[in-house]
Parts: sequence; C-alpha cells; structure tokens
Amino acid sequence: MQVLMPITSCYCIAYSVPGPQVYPASATISSLPFNPIKLIALVAWVYLCMYCVQQVQFGKLVPHNRKAIANVLTLFVGPILLLVLFLADTLKKSSRSNESFLETLKQQLKTAISYLRSRGRALKQDDSALRLLDSSGRSMDEIYGHGKVKKEDSRILELTETIIADSLERRASDILIDPRDESKYTIRLRIDGVLRTVRELPAETCRAVINSIKAVSGMDISEKRRPQDGAFLAKRGQVTSSFRVASAGALNGEKLSIRVLNKDAGSFTLFDVGFTDKQHVIIEGAMKKPSGMILICGPTGSGKTTTMYAMLNQIDRFTRNVITVEDPIESVLQEASQIEINPKADITFAKALRSILRQDPDVICVGEIRDEETAEIALRAAQTGHLVLATIHCDSNATAIVRLLDLGVSPLLLSSGISLVMSQRLLRKLCEQCKTSARLSDTQLHEFREKGLDHRNVYEAVGCKNCEETGYLGRTAIGDILVVTEELKADIAGNKSLIESLKSDGEKKNKSNLRKQGLKKVLAGVTSLEELKRVVG
Repeated sequence: MQVLMPITSCYCIAYSVPGPQVYPASATISSLPFNPIKLIALVAWVYLCMYCVQQVQFGKLVPHNRKAIANVLTLFVGPILLLVLFLADTLKKSSRSNESFLETLKQQLKTAISYLRSRGRALKQDDSALRLLDSSGRSMDEIYGHGKVKKEDSRILELTETIIADSLERRASDILIDPRDESKYTIRLRIDGVLRTVRELPAETCRAVINSIKAVSGMDISEKRRPQDGAFLAKRGQVTSSFRVASAGALNGEKLSIRVLNKDAGSFTLFDVGFTDKQHVIIEGAMKKPSGMILICGPTGSGKTTTMYAMLNQIDRFTRNVITVEDPIESVLQEASQIEINPKADITFAKALRSILRQDPDVICVGEIRDEETAEIALRAAQTGHLVLATIHCDSNATAIVRLLDLGVSPLLLSSGISLVMSQRLLRKLCEQCKTSARLSDTQLHEFREKGLDHRNVYEAVGCKNCEETGYLGRTAIGDILVVTEELKADIAGNKSLIESLKSDGEKKNKSNLRKQGLKKVLAGVTSLEELKRVVG
C-alpha cells in the first residue's frame, strides 16, 4: 500500500495538469486523420507520373521543342497523357503506312511487349546467369533480331548457353560438336585432356545450335562446307571467358570445334604448373639472364602456353619492358604489351616481331614458332640482348633443335641464340576424395624393390561424384629440361653428325627423363601408373 500510493497520486496529478490529452492506443488507430489506402494510391500515382515524365523526356512521342510543357502536364495527369500520346502516335503511323488503326496498334503493342520481355530477361540475369557476346559486345538477342526473338529461337539460345555454361563448370578445354549420322549429333568435352561425350542432339536442333555459335562468332552461317574461324565471349557477372571457334564441312553435316581459352593462365606460377624445385631453380637462372632464348616444346594440349605465362609472372614487369605476340591472347597480363596475330589484317608473327624490335623490349614472348622467318627473327633478338620466350610444336628437346634446323635456321645462329630447351606433358591428378591404394602386380612390386623405391604411396583411380566417376581431377606438368651448354653449342654449330644422334638418342632420353619425373609424381600419390603409361608410354 505504501508503494502504490505515490504511483496513484502521480497518475492523478498528471491528468490534472492542463495540456494535450492522452488516449488509448486502440482509439488512435480507429481515428486516423487519413485513409492508408488513399495514401498508398497517391504515392503510387506520384511515382507513376514520374515514370511517365521519364518516358516523355527520353522517348520519341513528343517533339523536342514541346518536351518542357509535356513534362509539366505529365506530372499531374501522367498515365492519361502518355496514353493519349501513344494513341496519337499510332494514328500518325497508321496514316503513313496506309494500314488500319487496329493493325498498327497491334504491331505497336507487340513491339512494346517484346521490349518489356527483353528488359525482364535483362533484369532477371544475376551473377550466375551466362550471356554470350560477340567480339563487339553484342548479345545473342541483338544479333538474332534486335530483341525480337521468337519462341523457337529463344529455346535454341537457351540450349546454346547451357552447353557453354556446362563446359565452363566442368573445366573443359575444348567443345566438339560432330555429326554422328544424318539424324544425330554428339557434343563432346575435353576435360583434363580426355574427351567425354556429354549429350546427343537431333540433327535439326544441333544445326540451329551451330548457327547460333557461328552467328555470335562473326562467321557466315550460310557457308557450311568451307572452313571458317571466329571468336566469341561468355560473361557471367564480372567474369569473362573467351572462346575460339573453327568450323569445317564433314560427312553428314558440319563439324564445330570450340577452344576454351584459359583465363586463369595469367595468375599461374611455376610451382602451380607442377615443376620440381630443382627445375624451378634452372628455369629461374635462365630467366635472370639478360639475353637468350628459352624454348618450350610439346604436343598440342601439353600446357606450353600456361608454362609461358607462369614464366612471365616470375618477371618484374614494372622494371622490364615485356612485349608478347600471341595467337590468340589467352589471358591479360598487367604491365605488359600484348599483340594478337590477325592474318586477315596481315599481322603475322614475323611482321609483329620486326616492329617489336623497334620498341625497346627487354623480354619478348613468341606464342609459337611456325616458320623460318619467325625463328630467325626470334633467335637474332636473343643474340642482341633480349630475353626471348617461345613455344614450338614437337615431341622432345632433341626434335625441337632438329625442327629449327629443318626450318632453315643456320646452325651458327641457333647455337648462339638458344640457352634452354624444355619439353613437357600434362598428367591427370588423382581425385583426393576417392583414390585408393594401388593393387600392384608381382612384377611391379619386384621392379619397385629392385630400384629401392617406396611403393606405399602409390594409388589408383576409383571414381566418385566429385570427379564425375573418372577418378581424376585437375592436371599437373612433368618436364624435361635441356640446358644448352657451351659444349653443346659448339656441337650444334660445327658437328653435322649431331643431328643424326639427336634424332636417334634424343627421343629415348627425353621419354626416359619424362618417365622419371612422372614416376616421382606416382610415388608421391599425385597420379597413377596407368595415367603415366597413357601419357608417356
């Protein structure tokens, strides 16, 4: 009672003081001075009028000299005025085209609906959506008809985007679309160097998919027999992937080959590629020299370009002028000048190299040596105080030297310019989630024991969902490095019999060294004996 008395007295005093009266909450809600529904309608009307002002200001319904008056009127009667202007514009167009008012109105409405649908698709595209663009940045919808896409065309475009998106998600390096017979096409992906058939499509559907890819690649869709080349982009959020396309006429139809360019190559290092510490030291020693040629060789798909980018990432590009000549440019290198070959514009490796030598380069990167002229210019640049990185298609270090000599390069020029030759292969890495200890035969166990090798970490592939039941996920490089010593340079320059010895013994030594490097990966549990045998033999 003693506690309640002060509270009661305070309550009474509060109501005795003159001032604004306090009402219960229920009374406040029931006696609002405005109607909430009317307020919502008013706000919606204001925003609708503002939207109509925007349409009048940036649209073509009102002449430019009357836009100010129309904007003022639209602020009050927005949608009504916009409707009147739309009908007036439709009436004007119908009189010009000698069509009835209703037909013109239907056409106008179809155009508006098509525009809203295209805007809706653009708004729905989030960071996970994939868009195909040509080299100038136009989308597939614009190429097909400036936003007017039919339902069947839309289905083909979605299927094309699905095929490209699937290849990116599965880390494919190539997409092959081949006619199997007159009624079916197969789509295959090269994943980790091995082709896999991912789907079969009816011939009619797949021909439409091929036309879609050719259209976005800037190729002639009416030409189905003559070989063509093109390129396109795929954008997902802020990530852009590049593709190179080649078509050719084949039995039962047209064949399409799509190369997925490695956009991550610009961030690779020599350790990421897979070289050993000892090989890394040898390569770094050659790269620290102010001049000389480092030649990377191997068959198609052996990772030569990735290794070349990894070397360029080891170079301080802020203090050295780095210029590359590539076909095509696979990844953008900061603080480096990159030139792309374009035969149609008469930009070849040889012509680009000549211009590069007048641009004060410190490091020159040649994407591929294909002819005598390119080889001679690159080797002369290596002679005259430039560090040259180059690739060449051949099987081994010995055959790389032999091929340069066969191209017509003089032995003296070759011996004075080249400093390091390295050949490489790519081995698939075992999936860490499903690999299991290998069941070795008695012969294999005997060989390991005879060589004093520990076989406890030898694994074999099994297959799981993580690796799509293949047992392998990702690849690593093995390499054979040949340091061109002064003695070897003298042999190249003056000993003609060296060519025959390189042809006979060089290939055997190269395979032996590659097998030795691969066996180290097997003993470390990185790859399997079956994979080593598949790649090296």
